[in-house]
Amino acid sequence: MELRDRTVMILGGSGLVGLAVARRVLAASPRRVVLVALFEEEVHAAAASLEPHRGRAAIAVEWGDVFLPAALAKLGRGTVVASAEHRAVLLHDLLSELTEEALGRSFLAQLLMKYRPDAVVDSINTATAFAYQDVVQAARELLERAAQGTADRAAVEQLTLAIALPRLIRHMQILAEGLRRAETKVYVKIGTSGTGGMGFNIPYTHSEQRPSRPLLMKSAVAGAHSLLLFLLGRTPGAPATIEIKPTATIAWREIGFGPVRRKGKPIPLVDCPEPVSVARAFGPDARPWRELGRSLEGVFIDVGENGLFARDEFETVTALGQMEFITPEEVADYAVMEIEGRPTGRDIVAALDAATAGPTYRAGILRSHAIERLRALEEHSKTRAVAYEMLGPPRLTKLLFEAFLCSRGATPSSGCARSRSTARRARSPTRCSGRRASRSSCSRRSCARGCAPRCGRWRRRRPKGSPPRPTRWCSGMARCGVIYCPWASPS
Repeated sequence: MELRDRTVMILGGSGLVGLAVARRVLAASPRRVVLVALFEEEVHAAAASLEPHRGRAAIAVEWGDVFLPAALAKLGRGTVVASAEHRAVLLHDLLSELTEEALGRSFLAQLLMKYRPDAVVDSINTATAFAYQDVVQAARELLERAAQGTADRAAVEQLTLAIALPRLIRHMQILAEGLRRAETKVYVKIGTSGTGGMGFNIPYTHSEQRPSRPLLMKSAVAGAHSLLLFLLGRTPGAPATIEIKPTATIAWREIGFGPVRRKGKPIPLVDCPEPVSVARAFGPDARPWRELGRSLEGVFIDVGENGLFARDEFETVTALGQMEFITPEEVADYAVMEIEGRPTGRDIVAALDAATAGPTYRAGILRSHAIERLRALEEHSKTRAVAYEMLGPPRLTKLLFEAFLCSRGATPSSGCARSRSTARRARSPTRCSGRRASRSSCSRRSCARGCAPRCGRWRRRRPKGSPPRPTRWCSGMARCGVIYCPWASPS
């Protein structure tokens, strides 16, 4: 797709990759670029930094949590989870069916319908957002409270909201429907492996356990996300779906000297004048230290969502055999090339599609044999099976039976588009004449079931030397396109 005069939405537009993608997209002269980020200050700063690259394109900004309803998106997840009223809204939208009301409340769906982007580049680390709620610790605490008899509804609700997969599934449902309604042409996801390309030996983790369970949860969610994107790519009416999955540290945004911040907040310095035992230092209400009234400062390299690293940390994590690193500009190049229809070989969805074992010609031949065998057994047993309600929900069985009744010429309650005269002929016990010289000879005059008017095809003559089919009643199931009419008599 050519990006000129198009609208491109970038989720996570203030991050390392999001900004790099925005710069690449602006070079293609789009009509508008929409930056969406979690924090207001960051997204406005990102838009300001893009002014030298803007050209004639308009830059729109939006901020908030795209995984929450619009009314709660700007409150922060901690505030939302702490409120019983807000939790009730989240749980309703999470656990109920995806209704029009739930879809309309979604901040992400509202953004898609507001801007109707031609392409969406999603550089939000979805796996981190869903997996780092530490569901293991939350479950442990709930079990302890249950054993003490102090567990309440609030604790159960908070644990439910920490479970990653239901939230990921609902997010993908909203995304798929929002993209379809917005008529978006291309969706590019910047994914993650969760470990920067390393395996179970990764030492950069959240505890002394290697790797930690939150980190493995992140990798598991990232893998589940890739499979859901694979399904999205195979959905009729969905946009072209691409996932670029970097397996290395993405660096860097800035190298400098100044305050060292964690999650945007300065790190206060403290001092402990006297030696303190570990048991005392971490006991209840222990404060053997004193604050110095200033924050930590130093030389750092900003590696985006992973925070600020000192020189030794950066040297370690990017060393050969460790995570190493890839630049955000390279990731942005992959994303833009895929949008423009230039395959990079880095698309996970395409790789999965190429590596899976799909339908085969042999199976197609055997399908025809199986269907013929089923028909023969139905004739022999004088039964007609339509559905046993094992394929899907009752609605599917209902539709199959309605289709069967329509093919037989009945008029089910849901309505079968047929005139009364056709319905009366369908109830007539007349055999199909099998005369196929003209359309009229096998339609309304002599065909009791009227299959030819329904399928709109002419019956084909039987090849010379082919054996005749057994005499059977014309079922009218629109199978008139076979080599010769299976409902015709041997004569």
